[in-house]
Amino acid sequence: MITADPDLQTKWESPPDVAPRFDLATEVKEGGSLYILSFLSNPMLDAQGMTQVRCDLRISKPDGSLSGDEHDLPCFVTALETDPKLVYLSTIGVKFTAEAGDPKGAWTVAITVRDTLRNVTIPLQSSFEMR
Repeated sequence: MITADPDLQTKWESPPDVAPRFDLATEVKEGGSLYILSFLSNPMLDAQGMTQVRCDLRISKPDGSLSGDEHDLPCFVTALETDPKLVYLSTIGVKFTAEAGDPKGAWTVAITVRDTLRNVTIPLQSSFEMR
């Protein structure tokens, strides 16, 4: 998910009976910021109750060159004491700030989420327009 909402952490940490609402963002202008988030549910737990979810993150500029390319990041490696079937915010979040030298056009964000215990990989992709 891509949002321009700077209060996303406060909204996410709202009481369980209040569903957080985020407005999706599809574009950003010079000087503006976007927050790139990934969510997950139902990670497998090991014998100690730990999750082992790792992510790859790739951000491509409009010309296809890479702005960022990270591999095997721990995006949800934690002892889980709540229901695994709830929705969780991964620890891989990126704040993108549009700077004067950034190329205009469509930027692509690809996050590959891997539950290494369950041996499941889920590719996620989104994009935004730099105006």
